[in-house]
Amino acid sequence: MPADTALHDVAPEPGVAKPDPIVVGSSISRQFGGLKAVDVEHLEIQRGAITALIGPNGAGKTTLFNLLTGFDKPDTGEWSFNDRSLQGVPAYKVARSGMVRTFQLTKVLARLSVIENMRLGATGQRGERLWAAVLRPLWRGQEAAITARADDLLTRFKLDAKREDFAGSLSGGQRKLLEMARALMVDPELIMLDEPMAGVNPALKQSLLGHVKSLRDEGRTVLFVEHDMDMVRDISDWVIVMAQGQIVAEGRPETVMSDPRVIDAYLGAHHDTDLSEIDTDTLAAQVAEEIQEEAAE
Repeated sequence: MPADTALHDVAPEPGVAKPDPIVVGSSISRQFGGLKAVDVEHLEIQRGAITALIGPNGAGKTTLFNLLTGFDKPDTGEWSFNDRSLQGVPAYKVARSGMVRTFQLTKVLARLSVIENMRLGATGQRGERLWAAVLRPLWRGQEAAITARADDLLTRFKLDAKREDFAGSLSGGQRKLLEMARALMVDPELIMLDEPMAGVNPALKQSLLGHVKSLRDEGRTVLFVEHDMDMVRDISDWVIVMAQGQIVAEGRPETVMSDPRVIDAYLGAHHDTDLSEIDTDTLAAQVAEEIQEEAAE
């Protein structure tokens, strides 16, 4: 059943159960000093769908990504991927299980070529073992297969012309494409994209959008963090909204965008104040006074 059909009758409520969740989490929290960055009571991600995770800056979106993928440890909570608990599982084992992610700031290895970056994305390489490294016949065939897969992906993402270039010479958008292509080297079921459009020029945005849609068409699940609301409306089957570490709303894009809880999360509870009634001189003086007070502290 297509993801949009499966989610059609799901109630637009925070933490709502999904028909076929690939990720399920409960009571996930992470605190830094006096700040509770993540406080998620319940979370489910629908299999085969593109789910957007949105919210204002500081809402806890990337921290939640880090917790789910093993790059950080929660204070409380449990979560599973394909009914297998990932609690305490290190990041590299999470990736091997079929749940991979990209980063807001790209993590390409700048002094390696594009094709070398791609090869590193493959797992279970026999030539990485010390005793086998000197015995090339043991891993030559596997390396050839890995390289062939990498070349196919580079062609798909239109990076084949950059094959032998240093990854550090790529533009910001090309690095995003490289990260996405490298993530596919492990043939994942779930791909988590952290702000895939950040720093990407308009010429490459449509290309990235097309690639994200193609992942769903292949039967993969996509969870992405994004501030570009046009992208969220265009490609999302479902939207989850975070604010102050909590999930405050969920639903289909057209439902979420008009939800008062979402408007409050982005604009504050007094978003409907008539700005024409505000004395701008007084407001400017108050802001200046607050800045001086903070500087004095």
